[in-house]
Amino acid sequence: MHPRRRASRTAALALVALTLTTAGCGLGGPPPAAEGEQGGSNQLTVWFPGTNASEIELVTETIVPRFEAETGAEVEVTFLDWPDMSTKLNAAFAAGTAPDVFGHGPAAVADFVANDRLTDLGPFLDQLELADREDMAAALPGGQVDGTQYLLPLSLQGSLLAYDADAFTEAGLDPDQPPATWQEARELAGQLTERDGGEITRSGLLLPSHPIGLQQSFATLLYAAGGTQVSEDGSSATFASSEGAEVLDFITGTYTGDDAVATGLGMDYSAVPPAQQPLVTGDAAMMVATAPQLAQMKKADPDADLRVAPAMSFDGSTDPAAFGGAGPGLMINADSPEQELAWQLLEYLISPEVGVEYTEGIGAIPVRASATGSDYVQGSDTLQTYLDSAPAMVPNPNVAGWVQVRDTMAQYLEQATNEKLPADEALSQAAAEVDGILQKAG
Repeated sequence: MHPRRRASRTAALALVALTLTTAGCGLGGPPPAAEGEQGGSNQLTVWFPGTNASEIELVTETIVPRFEAETGAEVEVTFLDWPDMSTKLNAAFAAGTAPDVFGHGPAAVADFVANDRLTDLGPFLDQLELADREDMAAALPGGQVDGTQYLLPLSLQGSLLAYDADAFTEAGLDPDQPPATWQEARELAGQLTERDGGEITRSGLLLPSHPIGLQQSFATLLYAAGGTQVSEDGSSATFASSEGAEVLDFITGTYTGDDAVATGLGMDYSAVPPAQQPLVTGDAAMMVATAPQLAQMKKADPDADLRVAPAMSFDGSTDPAAFGGAGPGLMINADSPEQELAWQLLEYLISPEVGVEYTEGIGAIPVRASATGSDYVQGSDTLQTYLDSAPAMVPNPNVAGWVQVRDTMAQYLEQATNEKLPADEALSQAAAEVDGILQKAG
């Protein structure tokens, strides 16, 4: 391993704060090439988001060294904690020390595009075989802004309904017949909820209800009901609709009232260790979960019969849909002189073999539909369901200002679920603020 990469990995594993505001720190990319000048250093700096130890080890100890051996390139990899990623990138761009390649979630792409930070990946993708592009058809749109590809997703993400098959059996339900609609899931939750007096001791249906999770729960049900969050041109909010009010009332009703089927409103289960997840502890019979989250739960309790339902319609009147689509991915700095080498790395990471290797290492959904035939997917019924549901997964809109939009929505959704505002009023107020954000950002 190159000394620079070893140092970066050690720093990330130790969660040491990185100072990136000066060019002399050794973590920025090379200066932009002069007009007409081509890059030729054969060196890349790459920033990945997150501090997952398994991902860090896989990327820095296996995948990148193999890429270096095959290409003769030198790749300096740094992993940054998610909350620090945007701040440090902005500082690095301002100082002219931004990396050649950097990662982020799809929600941040439009703002980078608005500031002319990113390379259009379309010409590079056009070099791939049509079959390759079709193989990634479910993932690529999530990395696009106004139809142009800027982010290359390394995995798919998706939120589906996971459930405890044993709890179904104990309640006299057929675990081989999971709910096909959210309305049906709510009915089954009534039979699966356990109480001690007036206190719920086992939630029948848990929907993510912490701020970001609440926005994603709302998006999942809104898409399943045939609704949308913003207009097609990204200029105005569309979630303050009859569909929006109906699904927000649905979410509120799972946690409040005499017929509530869940407890723990506002809790962030995504941050809970696998062994303490509600499906593992028996504190829930059904809950919305991502593929890595469910995989970790199954690993924490191998004897538990945890399963997942395919993407669902809200009430059967619309096509099934779920929140998901492109997961975090990589982008190329528009100022990097190593455009071809940067693309070579991205292409390597999403190649069929390496793509499966990467997603298997982090327990995620592969970006390629052909991964269905891999040992990784074939060995997991639940993962096959996530991958099969990929065409029904819809991401948050890739519009400038989306992170602020998401957070604004979450504030009003929280007021509604805590019964401080009626659903239609909360959505109307949120839409007015969101319209202002979108117009300013656009």
